[in-house]
Amino acid sequence: MFRNYFIIALRNLRRHKAFSAINISGLALGMATCLLILLFVQHEYSYDRFNTKANRIVRVIFRGSIQGDNMEEAHVMPPVAQTLLADYPEVQEATRLRQYGSPRIVYGNKSFRENAFAFVDANFFQVFTLPFVQGDPKTALIQPNSIVISQEVARKFFGTADPMGKVLFFKDFNASLKVTGVIAKMPANAHFHFDVFASMASFPDAKSPSWMISEFYTYLVLPQGYSYKQLEAKLPQVVEKYMGPQLLQAMGTSLAQFRQNGNDLGLFLQPLTSIHLNSHLKGELGNNSSMQYIYIFAAVAVIMLLIAAINFMNLSTASASKRAKEVGIRKVLGSVKKELITQFLTESVLLTSMGLALAVGLVYLALPLFNSLAGINLSLNFISNAWLLPSILFFGLFVGVLAGSYPAFFLSSFRPVAVLKGRFTAGKESLSLRSGLVVFQFFISIALMIGTTVVYRQLRYIQSKELGYNRNQVLLLPEYALGKKATFFRQQLEQDARVVSVSSSGYLPAGPSNNNNYMVYPDNKTAQLVKTLRYEVDDQYIPTLGMKLVAGRNFSSTRATDSTGIILNEKAASAFGWGKKALGHTLTYTNNEGVKTTYRVIGVIKDFHFKSFHEPISPLVMTLGQNGGTLIVKTKTPDMTGLIATARKQWNALNAEEPFDYAFLDERFNQTYQAEQKIGKILGVFAGLTILVACLGLFGLATFTAEQRTKEIGIRKVLGASVPNIVALLSRDFLKLVLLANVIAWPLAGYAMHQWLQDFAYRVDLGWWVFALAGVAALVVALFTVSFQAIKAALANPVKSLQSE
Repeated sequence: MFRNYFIIALRNLRRHKAFSAINISGLALGMATCLLILLFVQHEYSYDRFNTKANRIVRVIFRGSIQGDNMEEAHVMPPVAQTLLADYPEVQEATRLRQYGSPRIVYGNKSFRENAFAFVDANFFQVFTLPFVQGDPKTALIQPNSIVISQEVARKFFGTADPMGKVLFFKDFNASLKVTGVIAKMPANAHFHFDVFASMASFPDAKSPSWMISEFYTYLVLPQGYSYKQLEAKLPQVVEKYMGPQLLQAMGTSLAQFRQNGNDLGLFLQPLTSIHLNSHLKGELGNNSSMQYIYIFAAVAVIMLLIAAINFMNLSTASASKRAKEVGIRKVLGSVKKELITQFLTESVLLTSMGLALAVGLVYLALPLFNSLAGINLSLNFISNAWLLPSILFFGLFVGVLAGSYPAFFLSSFRPVAVLKGRFTAGKESLSLRSGLVVFQFFISIALMIGTTVVYRQLRYIQSKELGYNRNQVLLLPEYALGKKATFFRQQLEQDARVVSVSSSGYLPAGPSNNNNYMVYPDNKTAQLVKTLRYEVDDQYIPTLGMKLVAGRNFSSTRATDSTGIILNEKAASAFGWGKKALGHTLTYTNNEGVKTTYRVIGVIKDFHFKSFHEPISPLVMTLGQNGGTLIVKTKTPDMTGLIATARKQWNALNAEEPFDYAFLDERFNQTYQAEQKIGKILGVFAGLTILVACLGLFGLATFTAEQRTKEIGIRKVLGASVPNIVALLSRDFLKLVLLANVIAWPLAGYAMHQWLQDFAYRVDLGWWVFALAGVAALVVALFTVSFQAIKAALANPVKSLQSE
């Protein structure tokens, strides 16, 4: 029986080649898009789940507020791990990680700077399941001055030689560390990525008892099935017991008084598996994604699949009249409804199988481009992912049944007497259904066009908004690599006519930067404690970056008193209650040892964006100092290549221990918004595919409509109707449906994009023209799609169409 169904299905596919091609193409595009998105969602959701204890690990984070300034940090204080392990029996293990910049590593005559370096506790590899290829993860870091490195680092330093037991010299902290373990490349779906892990016992600050400094990423292992919320509820006791006394000593205020003034401090817990998609704290170890984007892409996947299935249902029900006599004869000859349903479902599954095969091929072709856009490495590997092939086959069967169910029940319900007497009509219900499905398709297409336009406008706004500093033609050079020779190199740069000015500071307004939180109070008023960021800069920092002073003056290297001078941004002046009258006021800072330093305000600088546009500008202070690390070179030349070549030559002449390297400030700024840029590109691609699939279905319906009205068109032409009249006749109904789709899409898309823009502290407005543009674009696309077939029908010879009757 099924063999007979299969043969009939193949005959019908060959007989209706155009409809079959449209259906297969639409289904293939829809399923390919859906597969791509499912691979992407699966990858994003898999972060950190490779760890055997993943569902038991939590990260300790810090949250607080001081004078209305919220603090949310992914790292906590040095003693937190051991304190929680000692005080709470439910904490089975506690381990820490401390980033340490980019230390210079020397082995023989080889010298490299490693960007992915961290100190970790000895039990780190018992908490996290990393792929060891040499050494014992349980004992690798027990001894001080021991390190675990990646295979890539091992090859870079030792070539093919066995790295175990080799000693690397770390020049930055003048220590020799022995290789005690080697790991394979870290999984891409980890929330941190390091190539060198050094024993925490080698890091002096690791033993600090201070609850007033931070920077230690702390992870706990809890019992299986234990709710981390139970432990989190006990953490306020820890803050009161350990942080309170140190706050009183350092700031002269008790924790209770501190809270009475509207401030707060606290420790909280965060499940490991939720970090990548739900955590956007200050100091994250990587560029986390967002659950919001997962929801968007999952919705797009479902929508694409629905649109492809809708096309199938639309074309199948629209072409029902062509199969009506077949159904009537089959019923007269004894076929029951169940057999007819099976026949039509077989045809649907066969057609879907062809589309699925094409979809898999499209996914293979599209994966390199998609990986490039998304910055990930997805693969459609049936061998390593045993679940993939059965899932895809089930997926194809599901789509086939979903797409073919309504047409199957619709076609099998024809009354044989009415059909054979020629009284069959598609019916108003079928027509209404097809109209509703067209509206749904274009509603989705218009909403995606609006979303893509808003994302693009926001990214353009970020690129064009006045930042408060000049990021163009600013060259960044690693001053720290030159040591004592840095001053001479800077002087050489300043003498170059292509260089406007040079500053030295590790604090940058874009990209990776030094970071220094500062707890200060104004005019000896300890109750008005404010947390700010502090930039340690030289006297050329402000003019080099083109910042503007709104009051007072810049630092001067010739004024000895400027060592205790301070410059505020406008936000800080406002936070201290001074506004435009900040000059001459004082700020007091107390370090961890209780030593106080008082600074006098000498200038106020116009607010500038030193954080992401997701965050509002916060209070910032600048002090004069020699915190080098990066040479900030403001240039003005069309010959940037020549300037870099000259700087490279001067660098090499100094016999620097590291190869010449450089970066541009505007590139670092752009990297801050890579996630949004990638999301915007991917969303644009999917919006285009959605519109394409919708147009395929519209084209098929237009083709069928033209065929059904062949006689009517012929008669109208004989009676004098022009080609534009015929085109308008065939297009009118479809354009009404697109207009209705606009009416539905505009408010819903507007609400969704309004919510998305709330994540940005600085954002564009939702202009009316965005909606009008999407609506007009949809109308033009629909008109073009329908007109192609309408013009073809209008130009046909009316004699032939009338003879066909």
